[in-house]
Amino acid sequence: MGILHVFDMDGTLLRGTTASLQVARQLGNVAELIALETQFSTGEIDAIGYAATVHALWQGLTAEPVAAAFAASPWVGGIDEVCADIRRRGERSVVITLSPDFFATLLLERGFDEVVASRFPPLPSTAPLDPSGLLAPADKVTVVDELLARYGIPRSRCVAYGDSMSDAPLFRHLDATVAVNADHHLIGIAAASYQGDDLTEAYALGRSLLLPRPRAAEAGADSRAGAAGPDSGTGVLPAG
Repeated sequence: MGILHVFDMDGTLLRGTTASLQVARQLGNVAELIALETQFSTGEIDAIGYAATVHALWQGLTAEPVAAAFAASPWVGGIDEVCADIRRRGERSVVITLSPDFFATLLLERGFDEVVASRFPPLPSTAPLDPSGLLAPADKVTVVDELLARYGIPRSRCVAYGDSMSDAPLFRHLDATVAVNADHHLIGIAAASYQGDDLTEAYALGRSLLLPRPRAAEAGADSRAGAAGPDSGTGVLPAG
């Protein structure tokens, strides 16, 4: 039976930052992005309002600064190892993010099977933004359910990894969830929690949640007590 591993990007795979902020560093408009992200985090604007403002701010954006931002970003360690292990086992990996697709789809080069992100006009960015292509937090649930149906995987065999309020609807929808360097929005929702810079350890926690109940319960107790090392049965070594 297959397993679907669902990863958030901003704050989860990207440690302590977002794709938009990384692009803004290349373009020199960090202050504007910080103000915008503050508005989003406090609920002053929603995901669609955020995306529309980013699009207007970055009219004429080309692929070069996006590629430079991606290369310079602080990615969590162990991404390549985790993707390779998932593929070796015949399982599926997907990144679902509210961030722009022109940045997120570059993660396919790291080994993820699919990336689902907010659709922006092709670069260079001059065409109008179509709001129907933008994702909101609740859309993560819809996307996951569609993927599970497509691959014939039950919901009980799906693990989600996330860090913030955009992951809360999906975490409430699934049983196997791992909060990765998470904020308060996932407290009491996540089945396990990880703090650190090694995705292989968070992935090991996720795999442990799918073990037969006695071992899964023990792993969950260990994670709540602060133990986040990889389970010996995962076949993944911690990054050196």
